[in-house]
This record gives sequence, structure tokens and C-alpha cells, in this order.
Amino acid sequence: MNNKICFILNYAPHYRYFIFKKINDELDAHFYFGNIPNSSIKKINYKELSNFRKELITFKVKKFYWYLGSVLLVFKKYDKFVLSGDSQILSNWFILLFSRLLGKKTYLWTHGWYGNENTVKKNIKKAYYKLSDGLLLYGNYAQDLMVIEGFKKDNLHVVYNSLDYDKQLSIRKKSVFSDVYINHFKNSNPTIIFTGRLTKVKKLNQLIDAKKKLDNLGIKVNLVFVGSGPEQKKLRSQVKFLKLENCWFYGACYDEIKLGELMYNSAICVSPGNVGLTAIHSLMFGVPVVTHNNFSQQMPEFEVVIEGKTGAFFKEDDVNDLALKIKLLIEGRLAKEECYKTIDEKWNPHNQINILKEVLNESAN
Repeated sequence: MNNKICFILNYAPHYRYFIFKKINDELDAHFYFGNIPNSSIKKINYKELSNFRKELITFKVKKFYWYLGSVLLVFKKYDKFVLSGDSQILSNWFILLFSRLLGKKTYLWTHGWYGNENTVKKNIKKAYYKLSDGLLLYGNYAQDLMVIEGFKKDNLHVVYNSLDYDKQLSIRKKSVFSDVYINHFKNSNPTIIFTGRLTKVKKLNQLIDAKKKLDNLGIKVNLVFVGSGPEQKKLRSQVKFLKLENCWFYGACYDEIKLGELMYNSAICVSPGNVGLTAIHSLMFGVPVVTHNNFSQQMPEFEVVIEGKTGAFFKEDDVNDLALKIKLLIEGRLAKEECYKTIDEKWNPHNQINILKEVLNESAN
């Protein structure tokens, strides 16, 4: 098989293995990855991708990157390139320019527009994006903003995002309500869950404050944090200071079966800061999501939250509104089936690979 598509991506995080494996197995492509020195994000085991070719030496100067040897790939047999959409990767600019001169097609896999870009950033992003033949976007929000900015919709392809869908689906099909929280908390209160790194950007202090407000209203809930991170000590101190009961710092968990049980038995998943892949994980197990409503500060996955069906949005940084939205969702439980549907239809690697095949003019094997 002659591999004609070249993926040059900034990093190979373990949580993107599932779509990369689909690309590896179903597209005529080779992989090249950059590196992020001292990154806390676990890498994919490259041996699991038969079409992996090389990790490129990465030079970083301030906020700019150069992938050694990546530009030379333009002069090899590849006729299509899929690149990371970060305009601070300077070597990508040269790949885009040389590809144009040589009649080769390029696609940028990117978040696209956030909606908070200043004039300088807008101009840089427009210049960078318009050197390509198309953009592979994570969500419709960015696509809509970019059409307003003058980009042709035909060149904007929404490819969504995903986790380990097949494994999680098999776990979900076997999931039943258990006594995991009753045994720990010694009560049958609805449980609010957060899964992910305990970092400042997630604003988890607001979730603890919201629980205090709910307690004061006589609305008893349990709160569980599944994950570890630099904010854990502060969050524990906050819980102690507010004299809150029924808060469980579960710690990091990478066991999908245990995570599935914790998720499935939760009433709501709350991420007061940006929500990211946590939202996909939560809806996969039928748990609605609450996050903030300032979409220009969100990750693309916020789009899985559909008000009144798969969750709710609260006014950013307004703890009173956060507590209210939690209260409303507890009182009017949303159907797990609606949550499942969102992930099963769009936010999974099977849908992603079908879109990528269509965009890159590849037929299924």
C-alpha cells in the first residue's frame, strides 16, 4: 500500500489513541508526531500504530515550535497533509506554503475560532488557516463563528472528538445501579461527580461553594472528585473550612469499569470551569453535565450539553446560579437515553473516521 496521507501532529496523547488507531487501520496514512518536553500527559505507545513513522525532534523558543525534518516531508511521496492547527508551529507555515507550490493538499486539525480573539490574533489565524485546503474542526460552534468571519463553509469540516467508545459502550451495556455511594456515604442522597485533573482552570472551588448553598437550602447531595492534581490540597482545606459532609476525594482512577460504575450511579457531572472530554465521558454513561455558559472560554466538547436534555449551563462564575441549576436537574432527572444518543450519533471514533474518509476522499476498506 502506498501511503499518500501524512499526519504531522503536535503530540500523541493517550486519550486520542482510539481515533488514531482508526486512522491507522482505515486510511492510507503515515503518522509523525512532535513532542512536548516534560508534559504530564501520557503518550500513546507508538508500537500500537503500525503506520507510525517518527517522533520529530521539537525545538521550542518562547511560544513557538519547530519540528525538525517535518518540512522535508513535503518533498516526499505524500500528496495530502493533515497538520495540527496551532499557528505557533512555525514549521507548519512552511509545509503549507510549499504544499501550495507543489499542488499538494493540506488540512489543519484545530479548535478553530473561540470567539475571544483580538484583532492581531484574528489576522494571524486567518492567514494561517487560509493557506490550507480545509479545516478539521472539533465542533459546530467554531464552524459557525468562522463562517461569520468569512470562511467558506465547504472548507470547514466538523469531525468532533471521542474517547474509548467501544470499551465504554460494552461497560455501559452491563451497567446497573449499585450501592457504591450508599456504602461510602451511608445515605441515598443524589451524587454529584467531577472526573478529571484537579486544576485551577476547572474552578472546582465553585462546586464546593455550590454544595454549601444547597446544604443551607436543605438539599442534601453527595460530592465526589475522581482525579488528582495541584488543587487537591486547597479543595480539601475548603471542604474542611466550610465544615461540609459527604465529600469524597476518590483520587485518580484509570480503571474504565470502576469509572463506569462511579459515573453511571451519579446524578449529575459538574465542571464549573471548561468541561472538555469530561462531558463526553459523562454522557456516555447517561449522566447529564452542568458547566458554564461563556462559550468563548469553553472547550469544544461543551456542545454535547443540550439545555434540558443532556444538562444545563449556568452563568459563568455565578455560584448561586450553579446551585440553582444543580437543584433543577436533581428535581427533574433527565433521561439517560438522551445522553447516550448524543455520543452514539456523533461523538465517537466511528463517526469521526467516516467524516475523515469523506473529507480526505478515501473509501472504506
